[in-house]
Amino acid sequence: MEPTTSTTRTYSRPLPSDNSTCPVALTAKIISGKWTLLIIRDLASGVKRFNQLERSLRGISPKTLSERLRSLEEEGIVQRQTFAEVPPRVEYSLTEKGRDLVEVITCMRCYGNRWLCNSRALNCPSDALP
Repeated sequence: MEPTTSTTRTYSRPLPSDNSTCPVALTAKIISGKWTLLIIRDLASGVKRFNQLERSLRGISPKTLSERLRSLEEEGIVQRQTFAEVPPRVEYSLTEKGRDLVEVITCMRCYGNRWLCNSRALNCPSDALP
């Protein structure tokens, strides 16, 4: 019997040894936190106050919402504007960098509608983004 040979596949670009330079991995690191994409989804329709976000994201704790908003602000995705009023008023909106993520959410909505919401057992609202 003759020995069999295996074919080794070669790639035109070397594969990165880590994900530190992969744009998909870097983006996933920012948006992968629980509630993060839903916060961005809700801010896509315009400026929101903390209580408005808390009401629209049923089940999120105030602590988690605060942490996610702070993280998104640090990443330059959310802008926080504080007004010197009594009681203090704080409003959140998407930056240009944040608005660019709306397309990602739109693609996820299309995927979900096509592949995940076909069953009558699932409740998939058709929440429209601007």
